[in-house]
Amino acid sequence: MEALGITLQQLLTQLVSFLILFFLLYKLAYTPIVGMLDSRAKKIKESLEMAEVARLEAVSSAERVESEIASARQEGQKIISDAREAASKLREQEQSRARAEVESMLDRATSEIAREKDSAIEEVRKEFAGLAVTAAERIVERSLDAKSHSSLIDAVLKEGLNERKN
Repeated sequence: MEALGITLQQLLTQLVSFLILFFLLYKLAYTPIVGMLDSRAKKIKESLEMAEVARLEAVSSAERVESEIASARQEGQKIISDAREAASKLREQEQSRARAEVESMLDRATSEIAREKDSAIEEVRKEFAGLAVTAAERIVERSLDAKSHSSLIDAVLKEGLNERKN
C-alpha cells in the first residue's frame, strides 16, 4: 500500500476522522432530517385523512341537502294538494249554500204566489158575491138574509169552480 502512497497511520487517521464525521453527521444532521421527514410524512398523512373526512362530510352533506330538498318538495306538494282540497270544499259549500238559498227563494216565491192567488180568489169571491146579491135583489126585488145569501153564493161558486176544472 505504500506503493500507492497510503500509510497505515494515514489510513487509521482517515478512518477515525471518517467515523467521527459519520457519527457527528448522524447525530447532528441525519437524525433531525429523518425526524423532520417523519413529521412531514405524518402531517401529510393527517392532511390526507382530514381531506378524506372532509370529502365524506361533503358527500353526507350533499345527501342531507338532497333529502331536505326532496322533503321540502313533498311538503310543498302536500300544501298545494291541501289548498286544492280546501278550495274544492269551499266551492262545494258555496254551491250548496247557493242552491239552498235559491230553493228557499223559490219556496218563498211559491208560497207568496199561492197567498196572492188565494187573496185574489177571495177578492173575486167577495166582488162576485156583491154582484150576485145586487143582481139577485134587483131580480127578486127583495133582500136576502145573510145566511141564505152565503149558502147561495157558496153554491154558485162551487158550480163555477167545477165548470172551470172540467
